[in-house]
Amino acid sequence: MAASILSHEVSDLCLGKPALSSLSVSATVGEALSALKRFGDLFLSVWSCDQHHRCNSARSIKVDFAECKCIGKVCLADVICFLSKEENLKNPGKALQEPVSLLLNSKVSGLVRHLEPHASLLEAIDLILEGAQNLVIPLHNPYTRKKLISKSTANSTLHNNREYCWLTQEDIVRYLLNSIGLFSPTPNHTIESLNIIDTESFFTVHYDDPAALPLISQSLVKQTSVAILDADGKLIGEISPFTLNFCDETVAAAIATLSAGELMAYIECGDPPEDLIMLVKERLEERNLGPALDLIEEESGILSSSSDSFYSSSSDEEFEMGRSGRVAGNSARAGRSTETIVCYPWSSLVAVMIQALSHRLSYTWVIEEDGTLAGVVTFAGMIKVLRERLRSMV
Repeated sequence: MAASILSHEVSDLCLGKPALSSLSVSATVGEALSALKRFGDLFLSVWSCDQHHRCNSARSIKVDFAECKCIGKVCLADVICFLSKEENLKNPGKALQEPVSLLLNSKVSGLVRHLEPHASLLEAIDLILEGAQNLVIPLHNPYTRKKLISKSTANSTLHNNREYCWLTQEDIVRYLLNSIGLFSPTPNHTIESLNIIDTESFFTVHYDDPAALPLISQSLVKQTSVAILDADGKLIGEISPFTLNFCDETVAAAIATLSAGELMAYIECGDPPEDLIMLVKERLEERNLGPALDLIEEESGILSSSSDSFYSSSSDEEFEMGRSGRVAGNSARAGRSTETIVCYPWSSLVAVMIQALSHRLSYTWVIEEDGTLAGVVTFAGMIKVLRERLRSMV
């Protein structure tokens, strides 16, 4: 039975995936922000090549393709967290001129890994368990050498004269769920009995505490969120990087000035309440952060004009759909869903897998019957227990 799963190559999971939208490492934070807003992608891949024509020229066919690599990914939450730092709120315009590499430097290495299309599914799973979040896979390219040379160099879906897509933890979990019967009886066991509830490595803040920017940044790296607790330790909400991806850069000032509970209300539905906007303005003035007031004006005009040579207009299907199932363009950012998703220690593995996939989240909070927070279950934890089951079947 295991052989039917392990016989597949990662290229089988890439069928129908569009080419990656991308950004050069030489781009600025402002250009990254402009690209994210313009194309509606939740994530952009960042590549080591300085200009796309360098890795897509006729000469590049004869040289080592390894010179151009995907070295990371950025999203709107990355930009927002960067702008939320006090030194950047003092001069938002200057912050947006900083290199996009600064958004990557705050992350651990190995979140993005390259893998050849003929690699086995097991190789992909093992890379995920080593910490990879995205696997960059070359797409089968229909172009001949001559067509590749003549293809417009402005098309930044090409790197090393090839197009790429990426696989995520979500893709792996979704694929394994389609074959879940082969793992019986493991999927019917409770997440508590399978020991996949993380009871230590998650982030919490109390309702009245500051929003804790470092925790938001760390939760973004770990693909989870920051749980908001009341005085009794009960889960009452969260500050989710996934939700921030449906906001705009104006929320940076709110993160720097509001409490966790206030920030949750600020981002949880459509336009923020007027009283909270006024509160943010007052606190910015109190802290002598007047330049940051531009961030909460409808037309701040601080974004740099961006060059189309840095990124493409092709959107990854995985990120063009919002968490609520809407297309994640600018119009959908106000319609995001902020429901906090929870399960219980006695929930079955398959139930939690379906729950997380249906909400397009990589984690699910685990609460006790009285509402107190017990921990979190992640895609990585789900994949790990199924990988162990595969090992026992071989």
